[in-house]
Amino acid sequence: MISRARQAAFDALCIIAAGKADLGDALSRTRDRLEDARDRALATELVLGTLRTRAAIDYQLQRFSTRLLSRLDGPVLDALRLAAYQILYLPRQPVSAVVNDAVSMVKAAKLRSAAPFANAVLRRLARDRDELLWPARPTDSNGAEDRPALAEFLSITYSHPVWLVNRWLERYGAPATEEWLRFNNRPPALTLATNRLRTTRNHLAAKLLAEGVQTSPTTVAPHGLTVVSGQILATKTFREGLCLIQDEASQLVAELVDARRARVVLDACASPGGKTLALAAQIETHGRVVAADVRRRRVRLLADTLQRCQARSVRVVQTAASGPLPFAAGAFDRVLVDAPCSGLGTVRRDPDIRWRRTEADLPVLGQLQRDLLYRVAPTVAAGGRIIYSTCSSEPEENEEVVTAFLADHADFRVLPIGSIARAPNGVRDLSTAMGFFRSDPTVGLEAFFAAVLERGIET
Repeated sequence: MISRARQAAFDALCIIAAGKADLGDALSRTRDRLEDARDRALATELVLGTLRTRAAIDYQLQRFSTRLLSRLDGPVLDALRLAAYQILYLPRQPVSAVVNDAVSMVKAAKLRSAAPFANAVLRRLARDRDELLWPARPTDSNGAEDRPALAEFLSITYSHPVWLVNRWLERYGAPATEEWLRFNNRPPALTLATNRLRTTRNHLAAKLLAEGVQTSPTTVAPHGLTVVSGQILATKTFREGLCLIQDEASQLVAELVDARRARVVLDACASPGGKTLALAAQIETHGRVVAADVRRRRVRLLADTLQRCQARSVRVVQTAASGPLPFAAGAFDRVLVDAPCSGLGTVRRDPDIRWRRTEADLPVLGQLQRDLLYRVAPTVAAGGRIIYSTCSSEPEENEEVVTAFLADHADFRVLPIGSIARAPNGVRDLSTAMGFFRSDPTVGLEAFFAAVLERGIET
């Protein structure tokens, strides 16, 4: 009988590879059906680890395979990758059980003829795993003539697509790129955002500690906590909405909105609701927040989050995917556009993104992001601001979007984040030369970008 955890991991990998769901949804569909917490934890580790090390795994599998991996049926390749991850990186997993389960998965996928092939490849890999050959590092790692070889080496060694490695090498150089790749392969910390409508960071930490969850304050985000130990999802504190799981860099974006000075704020791409909750806490009782999203499922998720957190003053609106927004001209003092993007700044947390995205996606996403900025611009009051943000590392989705918007909107200007009086010092320290916000692995954070665009006051 196939291990329940391995079966769940295999099913999740197949769903992701087929493009039927992203990592989070795939894990929810497969892992959550497991009753044993240990099985759920192992299934999660197997999926994340397989995705995080996929290029290295494929390199070794190809060495022992008589067929091109690209010619294999999807379930066969997913079973091989899952088993290879355990053989290479989880030495406590018994090899015989790993191989037998992989072969059984191939058979169960109605690909019985591929079972002997899968068995042979995995047994060769297991036999030689202590003496594997890896690509050699180029000797002149900074020389332009060796750039392709260096990119190939880093791509395999750190399991990132070569096109993305090439981009980072060109912009940041070899040492910084390699550190970024290392960062992306380290398991991320679990960070919490305090629901400041109902508690403070210190009180939240004390309540969690009483339920067996030890935390420490986040390094830069002024209201966040990092989980040190314990099961946060099992606590009454979490279930009752006193905190949300939210990346630390994501928490910083809300600080740039400075909603305390606003009467009406629009969160234009609000689901799942972490930034909306922060805005509601900033604006307190002297104003209101409108939280909007496009897809019905995301609107439901947003509404559920806000209800659990008792953010009663927020109005939730579903908007159309295109056309004018259903708001009056100049209706908002602040508009947060946390734009849908490639997610390439969060590869550490979502390792499937590195394989789902291609370089061709970037200009397409950039156009969608520009369109979104153009749609919200009329709703901004004179003297009001758009806060544009992404969780992308790439300029096509960041600086180039802002530049294109400003070229067509002379009434807007960049407000340097260093001039935002209420922004925490740690946020202002992340200002670029152009006045934008940028976090990245050099400061121990995921790669987020934000620009504050202020509309002039009509005379």
